[in-house]
Amino acid sequence: ERFFEDPVYFWEQGWWTLYEATLGLIAGSAVAISLAVIMAHSRTVERGLLPLAIAMKVTPLVAIAPVLIIIFGFGTTPKIFLAALLCFFPMLVNALIGFRDVDSGALEFMRSLRASSWSIFWKLRVPSSLPYLFSALRITYPLALVGAVIAEWFTGNRGLGFVVYSAAQNLRTPELFSAIAVLALIGVAINIALSLLERRVLFWHESVRSTR
Repeated sequence: ERFFEDPVYFWEQGWWTLYEATLGLIAGSAVAISLAVIMAHSRTVERGLLPLAIAMKVTPLVAIAPVLIIIFGFGTTPKIFLAALLCFFPMLVNALIGFRDVDSGALEFMRSLRASSWSIFWKLRVPSSLPYLFSALRITYPLALVGAVIAEWFTGNRGLGFVVYSAAQNLRTPELFSAIAVLALIGVAINIALSLLERRVLFWHESVRSTR
């Protein structure tokens, strides 16, 4: 009922949360994929960085939110940062597995042709990693939304996290459930969009062809 009274308000708050989550996803994924590229080419780097990534993963990020506020203030930055942290580890692991999961015969063939490491990376490793990256996106985009919502609890004056926190504190149950419903709809819409994009990009892959 509260949603139908003022739907524009809830969608505006949802837009802010989606905006922060998307920027966090982009930032976290960019760092994760860059490190995965380096780790895929160097076991030494992997042995050094992977334990740090695991330590970051097991750290309760809810406890980090107040620290981010102290460092970055009450603006958009801590929300993006927390969303990026939640996205980082799943994207790193999936990208690393994808870059390494190449057909051994194709790899040996390219090496026999004396293909450069750069050529092998773009023509073999990147295509093999795409299914893993799309799988990671299905995990990390919702996590980015969760990160943005958590940060909005602490720093927000807008966004669905702020609406949820404010409604819960003031016992406004219809408003609380309206915000949760909008967040759920955004999550469903993201999943549908990623599925359509995956079918377009990976039309050649067996996982997509088998579902047609």
